[in-house]
Amino acid sequence: MSDNLPAPLSLLTSAQQNNIINIVRRAARAEIMPRFRRLDAGDIQEKSGTDDLVTQADTAAEVMITRALQIAFPSALVIGEEAVTSDPSLLDGIADAPLAFHIDPVDGTWNFAHHLAVFGVIIAATQYGKPIFGLIYDPVADDWAIANSDGAAELHRPFGTPKPLKAAMGKPLDQLSGFVPLNLFDRNKRASVAATLPGFARVTSLRCSAHQYRMIAQGYFDFLITESLHPWDHAAGALICARAGCHVEMLGGGEYSAALRDGFLMVAPDKTTWNRLAKVYAFLLVE
Repeated sequence: MSDNLPAPLSLLTSAQQNNIINIVRRAARAEIMPRFRRLDAGDIQEKSGTDDLVTQADTAAEVMITRALQIAFPSALVIGEEAVTSDPSLLDGIADAPLAFHIDPVDGTWNFAHHLAVFGVIIAATQYGKPIFGLIYDPVADDWAIANSDGAAELHRPFGTPKPLKAAMGKPLDQLSGFVPLNLFDRNKRASVAATLPGFARVTSLRCSAHQYRMIAQGYFDFLITESLHPWDHAAGALICARAGCHVEMLGGGEYSAALRDGFLMVAPDKTTWNRLAKVYAFLLVE
C-alpha cells in the first residue's frame, strides 16, 4: 500500500464497544444526572451567547470520558466539544487520524440547564473522518442507540433484547416531518429556509442532535438538514441513521465526513426522498 493512502477501515471489537458504553453510563451516573435540575446559576456559563451554554455537568463528564477513552485507546485522537472551545486546532487532525473519538458530553445543554429531560451523550469513532461507530445515550431512560459501519442500528437497554432501528418509509414532501434548526443557519439564509417550512407536514427543532437523530432512526421523524457541522453533533447520528436505512449525504454531493467544516448535511428516509428535498434546498448552494 502506498504511504500516502490511508489504511483500510477496521471496526471496534464488541469488547471495545461495550467498554465505551460502560464509560458513558458511568459518567452519566457520576457527573450528569446528579446535577440535573440541581444546577445553581454559577454552574451555568455562556459560550458564544445566551443559547450556547456550558454547565459543570458538561465539563466534568467530558473530563471523565476523555480520560477513560485515552486509557482504553492510547493512540487515538480524542476530541471533546468543550476541549475544542479552548483549542479549536484539535479539529485539524480529524482527516488524518486513523482513529478519532468525538465527545458531546451533554448534547442539548440548553435543555439540560433549563430542566428539560431532552439531552443525551454522544460518542462517535471515526477513521480518517469516516464514522465507524456511533453511540447516542439517553441518561434519563438509560438506553442507547448504537451502530457500527457494517451492522444494523439498534436500540439497547440494560436488560432485554436489542430493538432494530428502522427509518420511516419515503413519502411526498407535504407528508414529511423534519428537523430544520433555523438558528444554526447563516442569518442571511434563514428567511429563505423558513419559507420552505410550510411545504412540510411538521418541522421543528429539539435543540438536541442526540434525540433528533434517535427520532429519525426510529422512524418517528423523516429528515434533517443543517449547516452546523460540529462532528460531536453529527458523526454518530449520521452513521446510526444510515445503518437504520436512511440516505445520508452532503447537499452539494459526497459522503459526510467528520472532517468537514462547511456545507449542508441532509438525512432522509431514502434516496428518492433525499432527492426531492435536495431540489427544495438547492438554493442554499448558490453563493
